[in-house]
Amino acid sequence: MATSHYGQQPFSASGRQGEKGQKRERRKQEGSIWQKPEVEIEEFVQSSGENGIVVFTLGSMIKDMSEERANMIASALAQIPQKVLWRFDGKKPDTLGSNTQLYKWIPQNDLLGHPKTRAFITHGGTNGIYEAIYHGVPMVGIPLFADQPDNIAHMEAKGAAVRVDLETLTSADLLNALRKVINDPLYKKNAMWLSAIQHDQPVKPLDRAVFWIEFVMCHKGAKHLRPALYNLNWFQYHSWDVIGFLLACVAIVTFFVIKCCLFCCAVFVKTSKKKKRE
Repeated sequence: MATSHYGQQPFSASGRQGEKGQKRERRKQEGSIWQKPEVEIEEFVQSSGENGIVVFTLGSMIKDMSEERANMIASALAQIPQKVLWRFDGKKPDTLGSNTQLYKWIPQNDLLGHPKTRAFITHGGTNGIYEAIYHGVPMVGIPLFADQPDNIAHMEAKGAAVRVDLETLTSADLLNALRKVINDPLYKKNAMWLSAIQHDQPVKPLDRAVFWIEFVMCHKGAKHLRPALYNLNWFQYHSWDVIGFLLACVAIVTFFVIKCCLFCCAVFVKTSKKKKRE
């Protein structure tokens, strides 16, 4: 569906770009979330010089990191020449270096798109992975749960990430992983390759989304595109008919196996009794 119904010109909400659309286009920066980084953050980023910055966030789900683990991570970050922007809502670690700033929130997408960004330490959430790919930023993955281990594994297989385990993580592990993705140009090269693939689309994602919204509205719900599952009853939706059929097959096979065993036993007993009589 995503590769069909493309015209030669991108679609806009009104079928053409009006004055508002042209203004929006002039203001838009690719990949931006329309939030200008705070002055404090921008000044800190610019102070990194040629070494650049590292963006670090484990998402909003992890809030109860132990002080011991936070200190271990902070001590590793203090040993790299890059400035680090760490999204962290806990107690300030005692080992926090002068190159690291803590923030309760960071404009993640804008920072990943900043030319000074050298690496992204991430838990492997889908949004963060896509943003890093879009901007061509190599990653250090610290997956926590759900799909995150798989996401990081895919990036590691593509040569754009290094994975470390939070439960067994040491300062040396994190430091080595960071140095690897920052200093080995192959990781940046692979990240840029993935970015080029992500950018290579016939129309912009926003225009494609607008087109399909208008398409569904124009064709009154586009019922011909609705998946067949909408026509299934609850019994079929949960595959109870398939499960019932498989259970019936197992029951039938089990029944015949038992009958065969009983028949063989009966024949054996009968033969034994006959031999004893003789």
